[in-house]
Amino acid sequence: MPRKFLVVVDDSPEFEAALRFACRRARSTGGRVVMLRVLPSNSDAHWSGVREEIERQQREEAETLLNRLGEEALERSGAPPVFLIEQGEAQGAIKKVVGDDPDIKILVLAAGTGSRGPGPLVSAIIKQGAQLGGRKLPVTIVPGELTEAEIEDLA
Repeated sequence: MPRKFLVVVDDSPEFEAALRFACRRARSTGGRVVMLRVLPSNSDAHWSGVREEIERQQREEAETLLNRLGEEALERSGAPPVFLIEQGEAQGAIKKVVGDDPDIKILVLAAGTGSRGPGPLVSAIIKQGAQLGGRKLPVTIVPGELTEAEIEDLA
């Protein structure tokens, strides 16, 4: 099986750099990109009907987003990406999908730009180490402000 590069699809401005880098690495190594969208958990049990409708809408929006981004990923990487949607918090979702798929070999994250720091997910992954999903996993942290040309040169 080809090596897979996991990218967490979030709403941060630096996400695009992580996706472009993962696509470029996948193309140059014959790998594939795995795009993970994490949906927040809704825990109000007494509003179950409303909660189910919100979750349905969130999932529909996630599927639309992944399909749109997937077209770009296919064009950039040369292979159709794998789409995953999980519910909960990002670290737990990453551990789950890495544990479920031994072909995921690298987690690609982009660091925030400017004075706001690297971002909560990057900070959390650095603190916990590279032990994800019951195994050690290399993490590539891409500077969020890299240009297309810089990514092309690095990847």
